[in-house]
Amino acid sequence: MSLETLWLALLGLLLAGYFVLGGYDYGVQMLSPLLGGPGTAPGREPDPAERNTAERRTAEPGAVERNAALDAIAPFFLGNEVWLVAFAGAMFGAFPHLEGSLLSGLYPLIVAILAGLVLGNAAVQLRGRSRGPRALRWWNALVVLGGVVPAVCWGIVVGLLLHGVPRRADGSFHIGFGDVFAPFSLTCGVATALLFAGHGAAFIALRSEPELAVTARRVGATLIAAAGAASALGLLLSLFGAGASMTRTATSVVLFLLVAAAVAAGWWFLARGRDALAFTATCVATALPVLLIGAGQYPYLLAAESGAGITVDDAVADGATLKLLIGFGVVVFPLILLYQAWSWWAFRGRTGLRHPSYF
Repeated sequence: MSLETLWLALLGLLLAGYFVLGGYDYGVQMLSPLLGGPGTAPGREPDPAERNTAERRTAEPGAVERNAALDAIAPFFLGNEVWLVAFAGAMFGAFPHLEGSLLSGLYPLIVAILAGLVLGNAAVQLRGRSRGPRALRWWNALVVLGGVVPAVCWGIVVGLLLHGVPRRADGSFHIGFGDVFAPFSLTCGVATALLFAGHGAAFIALRSEPELAVTARRVGATLIAAAGAASALGLLLSLFGAGASMTRTATSVVLFLLVAAAVAAGWWFLARGRDALAFTATCVATALPVLLIGAGQYPYLLAAESGAGITVDDAVADGATLKLLIGFGVVVFPLILLYQAWSWWAFRGRTGLRHPSYF
Protein backbone atom coordinates (compact mmCIF):
# COMPACT_ATOMS: atom_id res chain seq x y z
CA MET A 1 0.00 0.00 0.00
CA SER A 2 1.38 3.42 -0.97
CA LEU A 3 1.64 6.28 1.50
CA GLU A 4 -0.99 8.21 -0.49
CA THR A 5 -3.49 5.36 -0.14
CA LEU A 6 -2.65 4.90 3.54
CA TRP A 7 -3.27 8.57 4.31
CA LEU A 8 -6.43 8.64 2.23
CA ALA A 9 -7.76 5.66 4.20
CA LEU A 10 -6.79 7.29 7.49
CA LEU A 11 -8.49 10.53 6.46
CA GLY A 12 -11.67 8.64 5.66
CA LEU A 13 -11.56 6.68 8.94
CA LEU A 14 -11.21 9.85 10.98
CA LEU A 15 -14.12 11.58 9.26
CA ALA A 16 -16.27 8.44 9.44
CA GLY A 17 -15.45 8.12 13.15
CA TYR A 18 -16.53 11.70 13.68
CA PHE A 19 -19.79 11.13 11.82
CA VAL A 20 -20.52 8.09 14.00
CA LEU A 21 -19.59 9.63 17.35
CA GLY A 22 -20.45 13.26 16.73
CA GLY A 23 -23.59 12.10 14.90
CA TYR A 24 -25.20 10.64 18.00
CA ASP A 25 -24.22 13.77 19.95
CA TYR A 26 -26.15 15.88 17.45
CA GLY A 27 -29.01 13.41 17.45
CA VAL A 28 -29.35 13.39 21.23
CA GLN A 29 -29.26 17.19 21.29
CA MET A 30 -32.07 17.34 18.72
CA LEU A 31 -34.16 14.84 20.70
CA SER A 32 -33.41 16.18 24.18
CA PRO A 33 -36.76 18.06 24.62
CA LEU A 34 -38.73 15.03 23.43
CA LEU A 35 -36.76 12.31 25.24
CA GLY A 36 -35.37 14.40 28.09
CA GLY A 37 -37.57 14.55 31.12
CA PRO A 38 -36.35 14.30 34.70
CA GLY A 39 -34.98 10.80 34.28
CA THR A 40 -38.19 8.79 34.11
CA ALA A 41 -40.24 8.09 31.01
CA PRO A 42 -43.71 9.59 30.56
CA GLY A 43 -46.43 7.49 32.14
CA ARG A 44 -44.15 5.88 34.73
CA GLU A 45 -44.58 6.65 38.39
CA PRO A 46 -41.15 6.88 40.08
CA ASP A 47 -40.60 4.83 43.20
CA PRO A 48 -40.26 6.68 46.56
CA ALA A 49 -36.45 6.58 46.53
CA GLU A 50 -36.35 8.17 43.08
CA ARG A 51 -38.96 10.76 44.04
CA ASN A 52 -37.05 11.76 47.16
CA THR A 53 -33.80 12.06 45.19
CA ALA A 54 -35.46 14.21 42.53
CA GLU A 55 -37.18 16.44 45.09
CA ARG A 56 -33.91 16.95 46.96
CA ARG A 57 -32.11 17.96 43.78
CA THR A 58 -34.77 20.38 42.59
CA ALA A 59 -34.99 21.90 46.07
CA GLU A 60 -31.35 22.93 45.97
CA PRO A 61 -30.74 26.61 45.13
CA GLY A 62 -30.42 27.05 41.38
CA ALA A 63 -31.19 23.37 40.71
CA VAL A 64 -32.33 22.53 37.19
CA GLU A 65 -34.33 19.52 36.09
CA ARG A 66 -32.10 16.82 34.68
CA ASN A 67 -32.36 15.80 31.07
CA ALA A 68 -32.16 12.04 30.71
CA ALA A 69 -31.23 12.22 27.03
CA LEU A 70 -28.28 14.52 27.68
CA ASP A 71 -27.18 12.32 30.58
CA ALA A 72 -26.74 9.50 28.06
CA ILE A 73 -24.03 11.40 26.14
CA ALA A 74 -22.56 13.26 29.12
CA PRO A 75 -19.45 11.09 29.71
CA PHE A 76 -18.49 11.25 26.03
CA PHE A 77 -19.49 14.81 25.20
CA LEU A 78 -16.71 16.96 23.66
CA GLY A 79 -14.37 13.97 23.60
CA ASN A 80 -16.02 12.78 20.39
CA GLU A 81 -14.89 15.98 18.65
CA VAL A 82 -11.28 14.82 18.95
CA TRP A 83 -12.01 12.89 15.76
CA LEU A 84 -12.85 16.10 13.92
CA VAL A 85 -9.67 17.77 15.17
CA ALA A 86 -7.62 14.75 14.09
CA PHE A 87 -9.32 14.77 10.66
CA ALA A 88 -8.50 18.45 10.20
CA GLY A 89 -4.89 17.83 11.24
CA ALA A 90 -4.50 14.91 8.83
CA MET A 91 -6.02 16.92 5.99
CA PHE A 92 -3.82 19.96 6.66
CA GLY A 93 -0.67 17.86 6.76
CA ALA A 94 -1.20 15.13 4.18
CA PHE A 95 -3.52 16.90 1.70
CA PRO A 96 -2.69 20.63 1.96
CA HIS A 97 -4.00 21.48 -1.51
CA LEU A 98 -7.37 19.92 -0.67
CA GLU A 99 -7.56 21.88 2.58
CA GLY A 100 -7.11 25.22 0.86
CA SER A 101 -9.70 24.54 -1.84
CA LEU A 102 -12.23 22.76 0.37
CA LEU A 103 -12.33 25.27 3.22
CA SER A 104 -12.40 28.31 0.96
CA GLY A 105 -15.07 26.81 -1.31
CA LEU A 106 -17.31 25.62 1.51
CA TYR A 107 -16.59 28.57 3.80
CA PRO A 108 -20.22 29.50 4.63
CA LEU A 109 -21.10 25.93 5.59
CA ILE A 110 -17.89 25.41 7.58
CA VAL A 111 -18.58 28.61 9.55
CA ALA A 112 -22.17 27.47 10.21
CA ILE A 113 -20.94 24.06 11.44
CA LEU A 114 -18.40 25.63 13.79
CA ALA A 115 -20.95 28.14 15.07
CA GLY A 116 -23.38 25.30 15.73
CA LEU A 117 -20.69 23.33 17.57
CA VAL A 118 -19.78 26.24 19.83
CA LEU A 119 -23.42 27.14 20.44
CA GLY A 120 -24.47 23.58 21.21
CA ASN A 121 -21.51 22.83 23.47
CA ALA A 122 -22.01 26.02 25.46
CA ALA A 123 -25.77 25.48 25.77
CA VAL A 124 -25.45 21.87 26.96
CA GLN A 125 -23.04 22.86 29.71
CA LEU A 126 -24.63 26.16 30.72
CA ARG A 127 -28.24 24.99 30.92
CA GLY A 128 -27.44 23.63 34.38
CA ARG A 129 -26.64 27.19 35.55
CA SER A 130 -29.91 28.69 34.32
CA ARG A 131 -32.19 30.46 36.77
CA GLY A 132 -35.89 30.00 36.23
CA PRO A 133 -38.02 28.19 33.64
CA ARG A 134 -37.69 30.89 30.97
CA ALA A 135 -33.89 30.71 30.97
CA LEU A 136 -34.06 26.92 30.89
CA ARG A 137 -36.34 27.02 27.84
CA TRP A 138 -33.88 29.28 26.03
CA TRP A 139 -30.93 27.01 26.81
CA ASN A 140 -32.89 23.94 25.74
CA ALA A 141 -33.76 25.63 22.44
CA LEU A 142 -30.09 26.43 21.87
CA VAL A 143 -29.16 22.81 22.66
CA VAL A 144 -31.51 21.66 19.89
CA LEU A 145 -30.25 24.34 17.49
CA GLY A 146 -26.67 23.28 18.21
CA GLY A 147 -27.57 19.79 17.03
CA VAL A 148 -29.73 20.69 14.04
CA VAL A 149 -27.39 23.21 12.39
CA PRO A 150 -24.23 21.02 12.18
CA ALA A 151 -26.25 17.94 11.19
CA VAL A 152 -28.03 19.70 8.32
CA CYS A 153 -24.86 21.50 7.19
CA TRP A 154 -22.80 18.30 7.18
CA GLY A 155 -25.52 16.70 5.07
CA ILE A 156 -25.39 19.60 2.62
CA VAL A 157 -21.60 19.25 2.45
CA VAL A 158 -22.01 15.55 1.64
CA GLY A 159 -24.56 16.42 -1.05
CA LEU A 160 -22.28 19.03 -2.61
CA LEU A 161 -19.32 16.65 -2.66
CA LEU A 162 -21.43 13.92 -4.24
CA HIS A 163 -22.85 16.29 -6.83
CA GLY A 164 -19.67 18.23 -7.56
CA VAL A 165 -18.68 21.71 -6.49
CA PRO A 166 -18.80 24.60 -9.02
CA ARG A 167 -15.35 25.63 -10.23
CA ARG A 168 -14.46 29.11 -11.40
CA ALA A 169 -12.36 30.03 -14.41
CA ASP A 170 -9.29 30.58 -12.19
CA GLY A 171 -9.57 27.01 -10.85
CA SER A 172 -10.98 27.94 -7.43
CA PHE A 173 -14.09 26.34 -5.98
CA HIS A 174 -17.03 28.36 -4.75
CA ILE A 175 -20.58 27.59 -3.69
CA GLY A 176 -23.44 30.02 -3.95
CA PHE A 177 -26.96 30.32 -2.58
CA GLY A 178 -28.36 28.22 -5.41
CA ASP A 179 -25.89 25.38 -4.76
CA VAL A 180 -26.65 25.17 -1.03
CA PHE A 181 -30.40 25.30 -1.53
CA ALA A 182 -30.53 23.03 -4.57
CA PRO A 183 -33.05 20.17 -4.16
CA PHE A 184 -30.37 17.47 -3.92
CA SER A 185 -28.27 19.39 -1.38
CA LEU A 186 -31.29 20.10 0.81
CA THR A 187 -32.43 16.48 0.52
CA CYS A 188 -29.02 15.30 1.72
CA GLY A 189 -29.16 17.82 4.57
CA VAL A 190 -32.57 16.62 5.71
CA ALA A 191 -31.65 12.94 5.30
CA THR A 192 -28.47 13.38 7.35
CA ALA A 193 -30.27 15.27 10.13
CA LEU A 194 -32.95 12.56 10.30
CA LEU A 195 -30.32 9.81 10.27
CA PHE A 196 -28.30 11.51 13.04
CA ALA A 197 -31.50 11.95 15.06
CA GLY A 198 -32.35 8.26 14.62
CA HIS A 199 -28.75 7.38 15.50
CA GLY A 200 -29.08 9.47 18.66
CA ALA A 201 -32.35 7.73 19.55
CA ALA A 202 -30.64 4.35 19.16
CA PHE A 203 -27.89 5.56 21.50
CA ILE A 204 -30.45 6.74 24.06
CA ALA A 205 -32.21 3.37 23.82
CA LEU A 206 -28.88 1.65 24.45
CA ARG A 207 -27.79 3.89 27.32
CA SER A 208 -30.90 5.09 29.16
CA GLU A 209 -33.15 3.45 31.73
CA PRO A 210 -35.50 0.79 30.32
CA GLU A 211 -38.67 2.91 30.44
CA LEU A 212 -37.12 5.76 28.47
CA ALA A 213 -35.54 3.27 26.07
CA VAL A 214 -39.02 2.16 24.99
CA THR A 215 -39.88 5.70 23.89
CA ALA A 216 -36.47 6.13 22.24
CA ARG A 217 -36.99 2.96 20.18
CA ARG A 218 -40.36 4.14 18.90
CA VAL A 219 -39.11 7.62 18.02
CA GLY A 220 -35.88 6.30 16.55
CA ALA A 221 -37.64 3.80 14.28
CA THR A 222 -39.83 6.59 12.90
CA LEU A 223 -36.85 8.88 12.30
CA ILE A 224 -34.79 6.20 10.59
CA ALA A 225 -37.71 5.33 8.32
CA ALA A 226 -37.99 9.03 7.42
CA ALA A 227 -34.23 9.16 6.74
CA GLY A 228 -34.61 6.20 4.40
CA ALA A 229 -37.41 7.96 2.54
CA ALA A 230 -35.31 11.12 2.18
CA SER A 231 -32.38 9.04 0.91
CA ALA A 232 -34.67 7.42 -1.64
CA LEU A 233 -35.65 10.89 -2.85
CA GLY A 234 -31.95 11.74 -3.24
CA LEU A 235 -31.47 8.60 -5.31
CA LEU A 236 -34.45 9.53 -7.46
CA LEU A 237 -32.98 13.00 -8.09
CA SER A 238 -29.69 11.35 -9.07
CA LEU A 239 -31.41 9.06 -11.55
CA PHE A 240 -32.93 12.11 -13.23
CA GLY A 241 -29.57 13.88 -13.43
CA ALA A 242 -30.18 16.41 -10.63
CA GLY A 243 -28.28 14.63 -7.86
CA ALA A 244 -25.03 12.74 -7.36
CA SER A 245 -22.60 12.53 -10.25
CA MET A 246 -20.19 9.70 -9.47
CA THR A 247 -17.05 8.68 -11.34
CA ARG A 248 -17.40 5.04 -10.28
CA THR A 249 -21.02 4.10 -10.85
CA ALA A 250 -20.83 0.41 -9.93
CA THR A 251 -18.99 1.12 -6.68
CA SER A 252 -21.46 3.87 -5.81
CA VAL A 253 -24.46 1.59 -6.39
CA VAL A 254 -22.99 -1.08 -4.11
CA LEU A 255 -22.24 1.44 -1.37
CA PHE A 256 -25.69 3.01 -1.61
CA LEU A 257 -27.24 -0.44 -1.28
CA LEU A 258 -25.12 -0.99 1.83
CA VAL A 259 -26.35 2.32 3.26
CA ALA A 260 -29.94 1.29 2.53
CA ALA A 261 -29.36 -2.10 4.16
CA ALA A 262 -27.85 -0.48 7.27
CA VAL A 263 -30.76 1.97 7.55
CA ALA A 264 -33.27 -0.88 7.15
CA ALA A 265 -31.42 -2.94 9.77
CA GLY A 266 -31.43 0.00 12.18
CA TRP A 267 -35.19 0.38 11.79
CA TRP A 268 -35.78 -3.38 12.11
CA PHE A 269 -33.70 -3.84 15.26
CA LEU A 270 -35.04 -0.70 16.95
CA ALA A 271 -38.62 -1.78 16.32
CA ARG A 272 -37.83 -5.11 18.00
CA GLY A 273 -35.90 -3.76 20.97
CA ARG A 274 -32.47 -5.04 19.90
CA ASP A 275 -30.66 -1.92 21.07
CA ALA A 276 -27.04 -3.00 20.58
CA LEU A 277 -27.68 -4.29 17.06
CA ALA A 278 -29.73 -1.21 16.20
CA PHE A 279 -26.95 1.12 17.32
CA THR A 280 -24.39 -0.93 15.39
CA ALA A 281 -26.52 -0.62 12.25
CA THR A 282 -26.93 3.16 12.62
CA CYS A 283 -23.16 3.47 13.18
CA VAL A 284 -22.60 1.76 9.83
CA ALA A 285 -25.25 3.93 8.16
CA THR A 286 -23.62 7.16 9.39
CA ALA A 287 -20.11 6.06 8.41
CA LEU A 288 -20.82 4.78 4.89
CA PRO A 289 -21.51 8.19 3.26
CA VAL A 290 -17.82 9.04 3.82
CA LEU A 291 -16.83 5.90 1.94
CA LEU A 292 -19.38 6.75 -0.75
CA ILE A 293 -17.65 10.09 -1.34
CA GLY A 294 -14.14 8.67 -1.26
CA ALA A 295 -14.64 5.49 -3.29
CA GLY A 296 -17.46 6.66 -5.51
CA GLN A 297 -15.63 9.81 -6.62
CA TYR A 298 -12.13 8.29 -6.82
CA PRO A 299 -9.62 9.48 -8.02
CA TYR A 300 -11.17 12.86 -7.18
CA LEU A 301 -11.04 14.18 -3.64
CA LEU A 302 -13.00 17.26 -4.61
CA ALA A 303 -15.14 16.70 -7.68
CA ALA A 304 -16.22 19.60 -9.87
CA GLU A 305 -19.42 19.98 -11.85
CA SER A 306 -17.30 20.32 -14.98
CA GLY A 307 -15.46 17.08 -14.21
CA ALA A 308 -12.07 18.76 -13.71
CA GLY A 309 -11.74 18.46 -9.95
CA ILE A 310 -8.86 17.89 -7.54
CA THR A 311 -7.48 14.35 -7.69
CA VAL A 312 -5.56 12.50 -5.00
CA ASP A 313 -2.29 13.17 -6.83
CA ASP A 314 -3.12 16.89 -7.05
CA ALA A 315 -3.97 17.23 -3.36
CA VAL A 316 -1.42 15.02 -1.61
CA ALA A 317 1.78 16.34 -0.05
CA ASP A 318 5.19 15.17 -1.24
CA GLY A 319 6.59 11.82 -0.19
CA ALA A 320 9.04 13.27 2.33
CA THR A 321 6.22 15.08 4.15
CA LEU A 322 4.08 11.95 4.22
CA LYS A 323 6.93 9.96 5.74
CA LEU A 324 7.52 12.69 8.32
CA LEU A 325 3.84 12.67 9.26
CA ILE A 326 3.63 8.90 9.56
CA GLY A 327 4.21 9.28 13.31
CA PHE A 328 0.82 10.96 13.53
CA GLY A 329 -0.89 7.90 12.12
CA VAL A 330 1.22 5.39 14.04
CA VAL A 331 0.96 7.10 17.43
CA VAL A 332 -2.00 9.48 17.55
CA PHE A 333 -4.62 7.36 15.81
CA PRO A 334 -4.13 4.30 18.08
CA LEU A 335 -4.22 6.64 21.10
CA ILE A 336 -7.57 8.00 19.95
CA LEU A 337 -8.90 4.46 19.57
CA LEU A 338 -7.61 3.48 23.02
CA TYR A 339 -9.13 6.55 24.62
CA GLN A 340 -12.48 5.89 22.94
CA ALA A 341 -12.48 2.23 23.98
CA TRP A 342 -11.53 3.12 27.57
CA SER A 343 -14.24 5.77 27.90
CA TRP A 344 -16.91 3.41 26.60
CA TRP A 345 -15.77 0.70 29.01
CA ALA A 346 -15.50 3.05 31.99
CA PHE A 347 -19.01 4.45 31.45
CA ARG A 348 -20.68 1.28 30.22
CA GLY A 349 -24.21 0.46 31.29
CA ARG A 350 -27.42 2.44 31.41
CA THR A 351 -27.86 5.83 32.99
CA GLY A 352 -30.75 6.66 35.30
CA LEU A 353 -31.93 8.87 38.11
CA ARG A 354 -29.49 7.35 40.59
CA HIS A 355 -26.47 8.10 38.38
CA PRO A 356 -24.58 11.36 38.83
CA SER A 357 -25.58 14.23 36.57
CA TYR A 358 -22.56 15.41 34.62
CA PHE A 359 -24.16 18.64 33.40
